[in-house]
Amino acid sequence: MTPSSPDPIFADPRLAACYDTFDGERDDLPPYRAILAEHSARTVIDVGCGTGALATLLAADGLTVTGVDPALASLDVARRKPHAEAVTWRHGTAEDLPPLGADAAVMTGNVAQVFVTDEAWAATLRGIRGALRPGGVLVFETRRPGRRAWEEWQADTAETLHDVPGIGPVRQRPTGVEVALPLVTFSDEFRFADGTVLTSTSTLRWRDEAELRDTLAATGFDVEEIREAPDRPGREYVVIARAV
Repeated sequence: MTPSSPDPIFADPRLAACYDTFDGERDDLPPYRAILAEHSARTVIDVGCGTGALATLLAADGLTVTGVDPALASLDVARRKPHAEAVTWRHGTAEDLPPLGADAAVMTGNVAQVFVTDEAWAATLRGIRGALRPGGVLVFETRRPGRRAWEEWQADTAETLHDVPGIGPVRQRPTGVEVALPLVTFSDEFRFADGTVLTSTSTLRWRDEAELRDTLAATGFDVEEIREAPDRPGREYVVIARAV
């Protein structure tokens, strides 16, 4: 998987329209707003913005926001949300960003882990660095390898019924987890009321703290702080790095 070929959960129009319901309450977003306020950020890039949950929230706060994502179907959902007109939406990846001189960039959810090769991760960090002003901050979360979240995923085989507004009931069923560290691949099946069945497979890469620090240093960042994720203590790193 590469950032330019997003998973069906993001790229398939029918699945993208359901994504916000599948994802549930975004308790991870308020801490990003707080971190950006701490750093007095007024211009922000949301890398891998998906359906625009954070980008539109930040725009409502009065920030100048650019949302970039390789999945057109997700961007189509984002553009229909309140405050979407205040966001600059870009179809592409961080590598496609021009020099924006932004105060901050963010990667929420699993975005930082979709770059499964060293080359893709480094190219993404360089692209973000080029779009930030000197001294701008990059904030992202990534799962702690030691927490071994994939073991919980392997044990969870239960079907979930989602009631998606405007679409109706959608049944989600995990269909497998493959562990080949540092990569973990997982698949889900989605069954719609009309009988349509769609599947999506995703691969994430786990990086430990040392690798995160080394790769950031190599691409023009100084790590300012690594925090706990307040909504998932012990499970994730929240990395704050400054462009040098």
